[in-house]
Amino acid sequence: MTIIEKIFSRAAGRDVKPGDYIWAKLNLVAMRDFGGPNVIQEYEQSYGTQSVFDPDRVAITFDLHIPARNEKVATNQKILRDFARRQGTRLFDVNTGIGQHILLENGLVKPWDVIVGTDSHMNLLGAVGAAGFGMGTTDIAGAMYKGKLWFQVPETIKIEISGEFAEHVGVKDLILTIVKEITTSGALNKAIEFSGETVVHMGLSERITMASLVTEMSGDVGFIVPDERVLDFIKKRAKEPLEKISADEDAKYSKVYRFSVGQLVPQISCPHAPDNVKDVAEVSGVKVDQVFIGSCTNGRHEDLLVAAEILKGRKVKEGLRLIVVPATMEVAREAIQSGVHEIFLASGAVVTNPGCALCTTGHPGILAPGETLVSTSNRNFIGKLGRGANVYLASPATAAATAVTGQITDPRSL
Repeated sequence: MTIIEKIFSRAAGRDVKPGDYIWAKLNLVAMRDFGGPNVIQEYEQSYGTQSVFDPDRVAITFDLHIPARNEKVATNQKILRDFARRQGTRLFDVNTGIGQHILLENGLVKPWDVIVGTDSHMNLLGAVGAAGFGMGTTDIAGAMYKGKLWFQVPETIKIEISGEFAEHVGVKDLILTIVKEITTSGALNKAIEFSGETVVHMGLSERITMASLVTEMSGDVGFIVPDERVLDFIKKRAKEPLEKISADEDAKYSKVYRFSVGQLVPQISCPHAPDNVKDVAEVSGVKVDQVFIGSCTNGRHEDLLVAAEILKGRKVKEGLRLIVVPATMEVAREAIQSGVHEIFLASGAVVTNPGCALCTTGHPGILAPGETLVSTSNRNFIGKLGRGANVYLASPATAAATAVTGQITDPRSL
């Protein structure tokens, strides 16, 4: 069996195969301040004051509009706080960060888990061998009541990766290359398994970056077999025992892709689709108004460190705005302790409180028509960060180099 077939077999209580429809038991149901109030409304319309299936397995995170930016957002957050108080569910309030990262840091995610939430990038939890799925309002409300949900078992694509990265080339460049090859619809209704010698040596932050762009290929979920370092991260936080997970050697895949990173150069996704990927050198020189370093894709301390190494001793180009957002408060503390935070401030960057930040509209830093952003996030669809704006997706290294020069820049040129 593949990883998803194993997970769904256990969650359904029977052996499954691709195409089967199953009821799967859930380990966690999550919602965030964006979309969460609609879930609460539907839950109470459908189930009244009845208790959720397990308060310890329902989590509410505030990661999108924190602190509340207007009365409507404040009211929505109050709805979530009141529900958490009535039901006794877990609540991670404003002093936290991006939802999936908070769940990981608090030991609520482990290999073999089936988790659903209101965020379309819940599948990045596959970085630790968990099956995370983004769902709509009705699904999450029902899941919160029943503790299980209806799924179709997907086929799996296998992606094997070999080789060692060159200097200033990393995992974001790799996953953008993969998105370009598979396209934004190439993994529709599929699971993905990332494997190979390159993947084995990746740390947790790099695995998160890989898994977070599965959504951009229309994939259901993406998996990386957790190594001892990842398992140690979870063991320190999780209260439940851990069990390793991997696919069987004779597992059947719908398709196999192979990539080598030895000759890979910095990549950038150009407006207005994640699979519109080119070598950074091809578009170098494009004037940039703003750079964003953060998001669920590249907001860990390791990501910030890559950018800080380039920015150290340098200044942000006059006329350009650099916004840096740690993924969580834990990451923010790491950045302060390591000196990374001070490097950003000294360079002229704005460092904000943890959260999703410039992944969508509604945040400080939204673009005016005609402006250009280089972002370490995962989406650049038109209108995503302001009507008439242009968004490029790149690695922390490319983003930092661009912030220094004021135009799209290959980090190797510095």
